[in-house]
Amino acid sequence: MSAELATIIGWLLVAADLAIRITALIIVPRDRKPTAAMAWLLAIFLIPFVGIVLFLLIGNVKLSKRRRARQLEIDRILEEHDEDLLPSPDAASWPAWFRTVVEQNRRLGALPAVAGDSAQLMGDYEASIAAMAADIDTAERYVHVEFYIIGLDDTTKGFFAAMERAVQRGVTVRVLLDQVASKRVTVSEATFAELDRIGVQWHFLLPLRFFSNRYERPDLRNHRKLVVVDGRVAFTGSQNLIDRSYDSPKNLKRGLKWQELVVRTTGPVVRSIDAVFRSDWYAEVDEWIDDERAIEAPAGAGATPATAAAEPSAASAVAASEGLVCQVVPSGPAYPTENNLRLFLSLVASAQERVIITSPYFVPDEAMIYAITSAKLRGLDVQLFVSELGDQGSVWHAQRSYYGTLLRAGVRIWLYPAPYILHAKHLSIDDEVAVIGSSNMDIRSFNLNFEISLVVRGASFVAGMREVEQGYRDIGRELTLEEWEKEPLSATFLDGVARLTSALQ
Repeated sequence: MSAELATIIGWLLVAADLAIRITALIIVPRDRKPTAAMAWLLAIFLIPFVGIVLFLLIGNVKLSKRRRARQLEIDRILEEHDEDLLPSPDAASWPAWFRTVVEQNRRLGALPAVAGDSAQLMGDYEASIAAMAADIDTAERYVHVEFYIIGLDDTTKGFFAAMERAVQRGVTVRVLLDQVASKRVTVSEATFAELDRIGVQWHFLLPLRFFSNRYERPDLRNHRKLVVVDGRVAFTGSQNLIDRSYDSPKNLKRGLKWQELVVRTTGPVVRSIDAVFRSDWYAEVDEWIDDERAIEAPAGAGATPATAAAEPSAASAVAASEGLVCQVVPSGPAYPTENNLRLFLSLVASAQERVIITSPYFVPDEAMIYAITSAKLRGLDVQLFVSELGDQGSVWHAQRSYYGTLLRAGVRIWLYPAPYILHAKHLSIDDEVAVIGSSNMDIRSFNLNFEISLVVRGASFVAGMREVEQGYRDIGRELTLEEWEKEPLSATFLDGVARLTSALQ
């Protein structure tokens, strides 16, 4: 290569580098939070060619225009054509702050608050799956199943058997599972084969389509977990349909076990949970399920299902609460805004006595940190439950980077002990309102994942949540500021780096 050609190539590379940087300054900050924009600009400026490729692949936090248009269509269907989802008739008696939160949720997710519901919290891992299987055995018309991860193993084989019996009775069983997450587990091939064998209708959620006009960003995932039987009973919460070790050799070697919290509901809110499934089915399969209606519950169907004896670290089933007001809040990248983040912010800002948060992956944005610390400055009792150890190194370090800020503000942090991963996801304020669902308190759940959150108003339900939280305290330990300030600089360094990269959305 001649010196002249080398000089020309050098100048071209300099020009390309400069063009990338200038273009990034124009495009990256547009409609993006400052923290995320700064993280992307830092990556592009430090490693321009690699950074721009990554930005083109995963820089857009929303789904395609086609998929977002489909969500708007779904919202119109829910608002205009589902006569079963009527707003609560006693809304005038609600506190003003709760009415405004409910209205916000309805505008964002298209589903109203409904009264007359019952709900039961279930913290025993195997017993909750057994309860789902028991309700599937009562199905007469249809069963809807949707999980982020589904795996066939010794823990879930009873659930699969219940689905098979339902199919044999002529019940329509529809199953949705996230493609990427479910394919990663060691039992994936056996799982898909079993779904085919028993004859359920099943489809992947957000399947990867790299060479298709339906291509979507590959790390936008459907993280929802729900089961609906005949429109009269439903389950949702944090738990996936797989063994509590996730059938992972790495987890088994470390002895890790996931601790979850699931809610079983009956009443009008079941139709709202079912609406989320029907929406996802329509988005993925192009088929709107419009002929399913709730049927009269068979004798004994509303009874509290039996639960197995809980492990010392597991919360057993809490007695069912009745006469509740419930509202389902779906969220995800098909929506123009972060529905779940707005819900959490509104509730924390509305609290007058206490805010108690449980999240396995606690990587909030600035607004959430300010809301939590402001609640403490207002004199509220603010507590956070997290795991003592993490299963994902970068997320765990990013989470730890917030502990100092929270502890100095007076927030109490409780650590759930090893070898358990506290995977439950819930928020409660005062003695009146709680939220349980699939959403973590992190940037990924706010922006990149489809989630489902169930808002419940009712003192009896919140009292049950308090029992669960007390169980966490009894088995865990409190992290103090004095202990935290003795953390080694090496750990602090890793925490800070992980915090910076967590903003790359």
